[in-house]
Amino acid sequence: MRFHQVKELVDWAAGYHRRLAEQYAALAGGEVGERVQMALEYLAEHERKMEQELTEYRQDGSDHGAVLEAWFDDPADFPHPPVLERLPGCIDCSNVQTVLSTALTAHRTLQDLYDHRAERAAGSDEREFFEALSRGHEAEVRRIARDMQRLEDY
Repeated sequence: MRFHQVKELVDWAAGYHRRLAEQYAALAGGEVGERVQMALEYLAEHERKMEQELTEYRQDGSDHGAVLEAWFDDPADFPHPPVLERLPGCIDCSNVQTVLSTALTAHRTLQDLYDHRAERAAGSDEREFFEALSRGHEAEVRRIARDMQRLEDY
């Protein structure tokens, strides 16, 4: 479908985080090393937090109500082929760095989507909303990389 509301994209992104959390949790329950398991559990919890934050935008009283109801026209369906569906059943779980690489790719995909929507925004409120989401994801990527490095150094 060509026309979407911003809230549909936010719902899709929240679902993306939920599916990532489920996949990380499932991988952590498999046969992986202790550090990799801790990394996957950390990522699963992080993704649940990201899902919750996006879900809160939809709650009554949000300052973003008008932006969430806005429509946009995008000839490319907004859920670009997600990296999530391309992840193998078990990512290369041999070490923390390979797990981190996968996590960063997943986050960059969403950040690119938010940047794309900010560039194509019809109004300043919509542009500011997606720019804020993009900046938030950029900060999350830095936090994940920092925390995973600490785990690797542990």
